Amino acid sequence: MPVASIERGDRATDTSPEARRRAFRELTILWLVCLLTMRVVVAIQPQLQGPGLTLPFGLHVGLGDLVLAVVPLLFIYAPVALCRWRGVDSWSYRLAIPAFRDWPAWREAFVLTAKVSLVLLVPWLLGYHLYEAHFFHRTPGHHWPPDYLTLVLYQVFFVAIPEEFFYRGYFQTRLNEVFDRRFLVFGTPMGWGAVFATLYFSFGHSVVQFQWWHFATFFPGLVFAWMRERTGGVAAGALFHATCNVLVVSMDTFYGVIPPR
Repeated sequence: MPVASIERGDRATDTSPEARRRAFRELTILWLVCLLTMRVVVAIQPQLQGPGLTLPFGLHVGLGDLVLAVVPLLFIYAPVALCRWRGVDSWSYRLAIPAFRDWPAWREAFVLTAKVSLVLLVPWLLGYHLYEAHFFHRTPGHHWPPDYLTLVLYQVFFVAIPEEFFYRGYFQTRLNEVFDRRFLVFGTPMGWGAVFATLYFSFGHSVVQFQWWHFATFFPGLVFAWMRERTGGVAAGALFHATCNVLVVSMDTFYGVIPPR
């Protein structure tokens, strides 16, 4: 349903063809530089050995894990650096998660995540079971992933928050500056900026490390994009993003698709 661009959040400022070409040029260069760097890091990381660090709660981080920290740092700091180069205030993009004491913002994020999870993940669980049982004759009851705390912390802080910061926080906001949000999706204005940002997100996985199924990340990516528009921030999308990742790893391990790590 068409609506006038915008009620909440990011306002389109210049939708001319030249402005759009400039935005896509900036984003594509940023995307390629960051992801090709990450590809190199991911390639060399398994070869690195070292004592690492022991963190609270008995968590151990090896030298390879420390090098892999380049990935979230790039996702977070490269857009901020580009904002400075462009001469714009990165804070106006609402890239970051709320302050930990901002209870209203976190409550909004958790409530929306819970609602979306009930609507989407419960049917997904049923579909997952039917798919594995019917096509591969796999049965549940293998193992749950070991060290669940590490899995959750990794998915929240190492994957979900940095990726939402990068793709929904910066890319989607930047594209919303050159594409009006003309359509209502469940009461939330959205536009082509969210779609293009999600395409960058989906194909970005394959630039770093190719897997045939990466195209499918486009669909949850649209949900993350909607949550960004719904709340004006990235916290809800990050929470749901991490929930999806943890659930997929858990179910794949529980059904024996992947061995416990």
